[in-house]
Amino acid sequence: MLSEDEYIRLDGVAQADLVRRGELSAVDLLEVAIRRAGRLNPQLNAIVIPMHELAWARARGPITGPLAGVPFLLKDLFQDYAGILATSGCSALKRAGAKPDRHSEIVERELAAGLVIFGRTNTPEFGAKAITEPHAWGPTRNPWNLDYSPCGSSGGSAAAVAAGIVALAAASDGGGSIRVPSSATGLFGLKPGRGRTPSGPGAGEAIHGAAMNHVITRSVRDSAAVLDAIHGPEVGSLCRLAPPARSYSAEVERDPQALRVAFTTRSPLGTPVDPAAVAAVEETARLLESLGHKVEQAQPEIDGMGLGRDFLRIWFAQLAHQIRITRERRPDYKNNFEFDSLVMEAIAYEQPAPDYVTCHSRWGYYGFQLSQFLTRYDVYMTPTVAAPPPLVGDEPTPAWAAKLLRPAMPYGLARVMKMSRDKVEQMCFESLNPIPFTQLANVTGVPAMSVPLHTFANGLPLGIHFLAEHGGEGLLLSLAAQLERAAPWHDRRPSL
Repeated sequence: MLSEDEYIRLDGVAQADLVRRGELSAVDLLEVAIRRAGRLNPQLNAIVIPMHELAWARARGPITGPLAGVPFLLKDLFQDYAGILATSGCSALKRAGAKPDRHSEIVERELAAGLVIFGRTNTPEFGAKAITEPHAWGPTRNPWNLDYSPCGSSGGSAAAVAAGIVALAAASDGGGSIRVPSSATGLFGLKPGRGRTPSGPGAGEAIHGAAMNHVITRSVRDSAAVLDAIHGPEVGSLCRLAPPARSYSAEVERDPQALRVAFTTRSPLGTPVDPAAVAAVEETARLLESLGHKVEQAQPEIDGMGLGRDFLRIWFAQLAHQIRITRERRPDYKNNFEFDSLVMEAIAYEQPAPDYVTCHSRWGYYGFQLSQFLTRYDVYMTPTVAAPPPLVGDEPTPAWAAKLLRPAMPYGLARVMKMSRDKVEQMCFESLNPIPFTQLANVTGVPAMSVPLHTFANGLPLGIHFLAEHGGEGLLLSLAAQLERAAPWHDRRPSL
């Protein structure tokens, strides 16, 4: 029988190899994963929708694919499994028992890869916040310290991987939601570039291509193996990237050529950056130089404040769209949404349509400015985050906002928003202060990653962030694998 200690030392590629050689079965792996989840998930609240019966049936049958037999978890956000509850962290959808009638394309590809899905992981309502504390399911806790958040919106998946329940779990990233939780939990997280992975069926892209599906993993090669299995256009894709020159798995087996690396430790918002994050980037710069790369301080000439505001205004409008769709499907649950979601919705409805178009047009200009910068450099490095993960429950709606806005809810928030829009929008903008680095890659559509190389003073993990030009997923994976060999993190685990 496979022990938990043996299980957590195997990444997904190693698990699949043992199954392929007949030394383990899918049932053996699933048994340990479910047993470990049963023991640890009550502390973490990472898995909110179990799928054990489906998983057992799949594990006992014939499975093919490059990752055949590997236990896996889906994020409960736009990664639908036919006939299984899909709530997007929303109480209205949970109460309605919402169940899709078909798989998402990303799920089809994960199943074709041979992954054994046995549950869905926690996420904030509609993935709209950077902490995983939905009213529908309650907060997810960080395995490194249960008092702290694993952040979001892929916090449930990150907590499950960090705790060793699975070696890899599905995630998505519209503003940092793969990379920020990976940083908070000591894991590797790659956000693919616009169009690299599917968003459908029925959606050519999500948030103008800002939001992408992939996974959170411990090993770099697991991320590469999954990307090999799921990348490529689908019917209706609006962006069709050229396929990679070689497999992503091949990329992690080779060191990159000497790279031109630009780095900064300054927040694009001009806000404070934790000294540990500054020191971590500087130490990583020295490591990169020792590996033969040319490293220098530089940053693109992009208005970080403007980018942040343009990102949030489109983010709010997309959230308002999701709330509208949900209301149309379940009119009896008209107001069963979280207060913060309703505030963001109200901000969106106070934004004229021409302003939305103006914001989106500036997204293109930010992309042009970044591409100009990346003609001189191969990768751009920053901290993944500017501050440690927050305590669970430490990011509620500010008291002044609740006092001002809650009494207005029965009459419609829009009336109050006319008087206080700027102040409320500024409150939302300040929520980017701890995570100011990741939105650039989403707005511009380039690939980016968080590599788990450092820790904060309180012992919580801290990732280093890299982005590359369009089509640069292979380059990032090659660099990440080189760093993994030079400064291994696989054995750094929380002591649950």
